[in-house]
Amino acid sequence: MCCFSREVRKVADTNIFARASKEGRQFLVYSMRLDAPKELAMILPIPVPAKSAEDAVKFISLKEYDRFFLDLKQGFPEPKAELSRGSKNAPLPKVAAPLPVVEVGAFAASFVPAIKDFDRLDERFRLRSEVWKSLPQYADYGFAVFQLKEGEQKVHPMAFEFPRRKADKLFFPTVHIHDGQVRLKARFDHALYCQIDEGTSTVEWEESPGHARQFVKSEKAQGIVEPDAHVYRRRLVGLLENADTWA
Repeated sequence: MCCFSREVRKVADTNIFARASKEGRQFLVYSMRLDAPKELAMILPIPVPAKSAEDAVKFISLKEYDRFFLDLKQGFPEPKAELSRGSKNAPLPKVAAPLPVVEVGAFAASFVPAIKDFDRLDERFRLRSEVWKSLPQYADYGFAVFQLKEGEQKVHPMAFEFPRRKADKLFFPTVHIHDGQVRLKARFDHALYCQIDEGTSTVEWEESPGHARQFVKSEKAQGIVEPDAHVYRRRLVGLLENADTWA
């Protein structure tokens, strides 16, 4: 979900990678180009099991591998002639303890276990409660929150591992909220990458000709990519249904 706590002037070149991890967990890597007038947060709803612990999500720094998606793209050589597709005495209320914030490369990140826990984050990095009311599908989701700086920037890959609710499905957060409004359709500029279990349908995906080790630096990817498996890619470009993607 390309969802922001404050106004953004431009978001483009979004790339997402997903792969099943061990013990019912999933890796997710996210990157994009962004132009924002003020510091803000990118919020990614993730389908974790209900009542997941505050340490359920493991954040992974890929600061030293900012070419992660460039290398993935190299696994899909383009045909030369291919066309693009398109009261003042009242007792004070109890305040919940702030959520842990960890440094992940060039930015700070937090896992918010449930919507009610957003009150434990700085208000600069939250969405208005009215927005969540219009998104009932996320009522019992958790949220990975990345605090980003103002200005025009290419955000290095943001990576984490989370416990997944559907053990047989990979989740891609692709719903858009850029201005506090939830629209039925949104303009996409996304490349989705994944590695999937044998036997999973890949009708809408293109397969890399070679194994990942031929174009991804496995040691820098920190176990996120399986070197001896193929990678699959799907492009989402243009005005499309504003929804998340599963594989």
